Amino acid sequence: MKRGVGVDRGVTLALFVGYLALLLATSDTLGFMRDEGFYFQASRVYGDWLERLWQSPAEALSRAVLDRYWSVNHEHPSFVKLLFALSNRLLSGWFADTSTSFRFPAMVLSSLAVAVTYDWGRRELGRSAGVVAALSFAFLPRVFFHAHLACFDLPVCALWLVTSYAYSRSLTAPGWGWALGAGVAYGLLLDTKHNSWLLPFVLGAHFVLTRRRRLPKAWLTMLVLGPALCFALWPWIWHDTFQRLREYVAFHTGHEFYNMEFLGQTYWKPPMPRAYAPVMTAATVPAITLLLAAVGGAWALRSDRRSDYVLWALCIAVSYAPWLSNETPIFGGTKHWLTAYPFLCLFAGLGFSRALAAVHDLMPRLAHPALVGACVVAPPIVMAWHAHPFGLSAYTPLVGGAPGAASLGLNRTFWGYTTQSLAPFVSSRAPRRAAVYVHDTALASFAMLQEDRRIRRDLRGSLSIAASDVALYHHEPHMSRVEHQIWIAYRSTAPDAVVTFDGVPVAWGYARRPQPPK
Repeated sequence: MKRGVGVDRGVTLALFVGYLALLLATSDTLGFMRDEGFYFQASRVYGDWLERLWQSPAEALSRAVLDRYWSVNHEHPSFVKLLFALSNRLLSGWFADTSTSFRFPAMVLSSLAVAVTYDWGRRELGRSAGVVAALSFAFLPRVFFHAHLACFDLPVCALWLVTSYAYSRSLTAPGWGWALGAGVAYGLLLDTKHNSWLLPFVLGAHFVLTRRRRLPKAWLTMLVLGPALCFALWPWIWHDTFQRLREYVAFHTGHEFYNMEFLGQTYWKPPMPRAYAPVMTAATVPAITLLLAAVGGAWALRSDRRSDYVLWALCIAVSYAPWLSNETPIFGGTKHWLTAYPFLCLFAGLGFSRALAAVHDLMPRLAHPALVGACVVAPPIVMAWHAHPFGLSAYTPLVGGAPGAASLGLNRTFWGYTTQSLAPFVSSRAPRRAAVYVHDTALASFAMLQEDRRIRRDLRGSLSIAASDVALYHHEPHMSRVEHQIWIAYRSTAPDAVVTFDGVPVAWGYARRPQPPK
């Protein structure tokens, strides 16, 4: 093995293992999102089916049994939830917390995305630029937050990246190996999340813009292997396939609307303001990463090595494209264009290589890749570490950080995950066997906090303010009515505990006071 190849493999492995270890080390401080609660439940049911499949295959594969188990959370494909189920069943003894056994597969896929970003970057840009691209992606504050979760957003980002990388390699590699890899990766992408529907637009546009004369081999494998693998791994669609696929498409194209605050106004029905995606990107992605990506993008326009640069640019453009439509439902924030971020960071790696060359021309003694690279990746690392575990409250200095974003009227928090930060208050103020109004936290997520012993196990999660002894409130402007209801029920307008991030209140708790005897 050549020394350079060994070094590159070592760096790739170190990035993968190092990031995975960091995610595992910081998982216990991060509470559970609403969606995680639903996926915990679904994965337990799928795990029961897997056990039944092992014990009695014929019975488990009957339609009645399949429909009973796989109807749970059937609006989402199965691959990542199957990984959650297998991890929980096979690896739960490895981890101190049950939740980590569910979260582990998503952490692995997130770490894979970091490693692939490096490998692609070093092939196109050089080793130091590849490291910068990988670390810039790994420590985007919102990416670092989502990388911990038993959700689909980082897994679909990782599989989009892996599919694109395999496709790129297949265009120049002899044989069918990379083309087959692209087909398999696309099947897993299809069976992860509906972002996968957009990737063919990227590949079609790439074919046209790079003026290729032959249809890529990977098109055939992706067309054949992709849907076949998705079908094989998703038992819910084994029966009434076309009807259930229509339901799947209809669910996501007509997704229920969520409220989202933007510049002081709460939006519920589409369209979202055209400025939403670019402003939120500028407000949450470190400025050094954006600046280097702009430099890299400008350089790419002048470059003769266009194929991968065009592919990167198209992946970014298509990931953002739904936010230009008047029909895109409002059902989340920055997580819905996470698929763009590895490619944004690859352009940042290209910008870094050009900046390093400029520093070398001006100040040769300072143009050491490690020194300049450290200056580039230090801000994202510091921001991500500072924001944890309040990743959805993280904003960059461009908008004044979290305080400036709150003043501008940008979402302070989302998904009800800050309940864990209120755990000390709940444990100290709730009477024995008390009911806790969990507000925006899913009951299954609250139950996982108890299973992991992060909140007392004698307590009961509740969705009733009137029947509760302790009430939690996760601030979003459209939820102010909930706090008003707590004031009335608890006869107090003063919270007993407030969780803040950089001085900005994001969640607070109320304890019911004993009423004087009549």
